[in-house]
Amino acid sequence: MIPFSPPRIDQRIIDEVTKVLKSGWITTGPRTKQFEKELTAYCGNKTTLCLNSATAGLEIMLRWFGVKEGDEVILPAYTYSATANVIMHCGATPVFVDIDKDDFNISVSAIEKAITSKTKVIMPVDFAGYPCNYDELNALVVKHKDMFNPETEEQKTLGRMLILSDSAHSFGAWYKGKHAGSLTDVSVFSFHAVKNLTTAEGGSVALNLPAPFNNEEVYKALCVKTLHGQDKDALAKTQKGNWRYDIVEAGYKCNLTDIMAVIGSIELERYDSDTLPKRKKICETYTNAFKNKSWAQLPVQIVANPDDSITESCYHLFALRIKGITETQRDAIIKEIFDCEVSVNVHFIPVPMMSFYKKQGYDVKNYPVTFDNYSREISLPVFYDLSDEMVSKVIEAVINSVEKVIG
Repeated sequence: MIPFSPPRIDQRIIDEVTKVLKSGWITTGPRTKQFEKELTAYCGNKTTLCLNSATAGLEIMLRWFGVKEGDEVILPAYTYSATANVIMHCGATPVFVDIDKDDFNISVSAIEKAITSKTKVIMPVDFAGYPCNYDELNALVVKHKDMFNPETEEQKTLGRMLILSDSAHSFGAWYKGKHAGSLTDVSVFSFHAVKNLTTAEGGSVALNLPAPFNNEEVYKALCVKTLHGQDKDALAKTQKGNWRYDIVEAGYKCNLTDIMAVIGSIELERYDSDTLPKRKKICETYTNAFKNKSWAQLPVQIVANPDDSITESCYHLFALRIKGITETQRDAIIKEIFDCEVSVNVHFIPVPMMSFYKKQGYDVKNYPVTFDNYSREISLPVFYDLSDEMVSKVIEAVINSVEKVIG
């Protein structure tokens, strides 16, 4: 069976993790702080905080911005549940909107129609690693700043809705000459086991807040908030006579460990030279195999912009859509592919289709583009150790399975 997306764990990673284990420092320490600096240099944002998950990063930024009961946060209906769950955790209301039919990303025109005086945050999602239209998103929150009703100091300082990008898929993607992470106010990456760059579990918050915010000061405040509200971390307390600490707020426990950070550092070092070229080659092979099939709708992965810049995915997923089929036919095709010993997936079951959210009154019928894309989507395997022979087997399985089901 060809797996869907196993992590790359080779001897170099094993050796570096072993060094950390033997160092006597395995929780948040020097390797985590080093990894944060490496991420900031790569992405080109102001500063970076590493945490134990992207989910924690999204929620902590909502809480930092003061999102609470009575507030609204706009997000795409086409996303993973984590994007919506963190809004619910804060007591706020998720306001789902539909997506663009071509690239799966949030519709800017749909966002504009959904903005109210209760809107505090817009959470775009870079689906499959392809960045949203950040020029339009950044302009939109400025255009509607008069509708913004600030209540906290952070909200008053920004003076408009916050753009909190769920960039879980898009580490390494490009948008008009800039890396994901530097495209808007705050971007949150995932380093989960199936992501392009993994730390086994983990994530990071790429802070890129405009003046007059001091991003380093925000980083320090978030370090406190994400470690029990404690004003010193374990590394600081190891300094001579520096044992005394205080709890300044009822914080959370979200820190990334050095064990995980060192995996990320190795992965980042070889990301552009090794990981991304391999993933891009796999996706290009799929594209060439399916582009002449009348039933295939290929994913958007690289686009030339009018200003001669490009928007390019980091090739996290190859989201193939089959034209003109039903959800039932899609499921039948998936079964046939699995019978060929190939693992595939679906990204995602839209959040309004989930039982919890249906009970809140959400209905996927209100997001027709979202449902149409979901009902026809099949994610194909893309991972570093996927060989040419395995790719050929995937292609053969997909073609045979589609043509068997649709005739």
